[in-house]
Amino acid sequence: MGGSEVPHPMRDLDWGLATVESLAAPPAADDLDLHFSDHARLWAEDIREVVGVTPAARRAVLGWPRLQPEPGRMDRVALDRVDRALDAVLAAGERPNLTLMHLDLPDWLESRGGWLARETALRFGEYAAAMGDHFGDRVERWVTTPSLAGILSDYVAGMRPPGRGAGGAVGLTAIHHGLLAHGLAVQALRGVGVQGRIGGSLPLISAYPATDDPFDRLALERFESWAIGLFFDPMLLGRHMVPAEPGPSVEATGCVRHGDMETIAVPQDFLSLLWHSPCRIAAPENLPRVLPALGCFQPLNEANRLLARMGFTLIPFDDVATTSLGLPILPEALADALALVHGVYGEALPPLYITDSGKGDRNAVGSATETAETRRRVLVSRLLWLSTVMADGLDVQGYEYWSVMDNLAWQLLYTQAYGRAVPERDPGPLPSLPCEWVSDAVFGAEGRRPQSAVTAETAGQDARRVLTLHRR
Repeated sequence: MGGSEVPHPMRDLDWGLATVESLAAPPAADDLDLHFSDHARLWAEDIREVVGVTPAARRAVLGWPRLQPEPGRMDRVALDRVDRALDAVLAAGERPNLTLMHLDLPDWLESRGGWLARETALRFGEYAAAMGDHFGDRVERWVTTPSLAGILSDYVAGMRPPGRGAGGAVGLTAIHHGLLAHGLAVQALRGVGVQGRIGGSLPLISAYPATDDPFDRLALERFESWAIGLFFDPMLLGRHMVPAEPGPSVEATGCVRHGDMETIAVPQDFLSLLWHSPCRIAAPENLPRVLPALGCFQPLNEANRLLARMGFTLIPFDDVATTSLGLPILPEALADALALVHGVYGEALPPLYITDSGKGDRNAVGSATETAETRRRVLVSRLLWLSTVMADGLDVQGYEYWSVMDNLAWQLLYTQAYGRAVPERDPGPLPSLPCEWVSDAVFGAEGRRPQSAVTAETAGQDARRVLTLHRR
């Protein structure tokens, strides 16, 4: 290919690779190249072959728990690991970028409530200042935001760990504190005078209505409020999204204090968008006729028991190829999601960096079932679609290829079990849903219900309640 199949402007982007592996953690081998796995090196080959450029930017996670195992104390050995890794990348003529943290918190903060506690956001700002002071002369781009998608899954959905004590509307406090941590980190990094650019990161999810039914389209709008407005509105517009009934709101939790929204909406040099695979949305009343009640979709059915109360449900795509994790392969989905965000937020969007989760599978990359040629065809098609929204004025400055294989445990826990189609022949893990998902305490549903798959009867009951709320 050699870049001949993608538009020339795509070659001028700042191309790089990203991984969730922590620089502060002891490496598995004597490898200081940002600990990139063999899979990530193959992604670099993909970019060279498809785009015709060699990715020169390398982004990894610092690793807060390793660097600050106790309040007020930094681990010198962990700091030295990061120092050596950054120096090795610079010596190789590459440009290091850092994410302050991904999913994990120091144990001493987790034991105090994690992201439900305002202290976590305040401590994150202090941690950002310390990291900027130590590494600020060598890092080109700083990504501040904790994984907001992970916070949503853990604290609002209550997926893990069991017994956290959150779930439902109370968990929205964690979303606010995660966003506040971003704003405080931006201010802290600028306060210590780092040389690199500073920006946050938000999840980007593509979604499509299941049918042309008006209620499916209304359900899609409700989903987009939660998947996009919940994160983008505070960071770009300085206000929390206020959902239509029957959803709760962040403001109603009482966690928002004077000055918080100004801090969250602090100007950024860029915004990194972590693109996830697409999903298909149906209105609750349409669920019984588009999704089997039992079988390999049972976890998805159970998750929809909660989502129906919010006005939408998730269903698999029809006749769409998937990876072995059940992720649908729709090359146009990234461009569609970007077009939506561009249309809603327009000039409020800072310059964008796209972090593409690639096309990960449990099978070894390059195996008979997942060849490099297939990966590269998907990437070419995705970039061709992306070029169309860039031509319409979307300011994309960089593109990172994320080694999804480094994050395989998260994929197996959430994506396969709850959100996507899973082949009948390979259902994979089916963790049980926390009781908070189907209890009266979650989103004010009427009474406690047992955990069971959605049937036509139960889905119909949810649908009638949602329809009543829609028609008020």
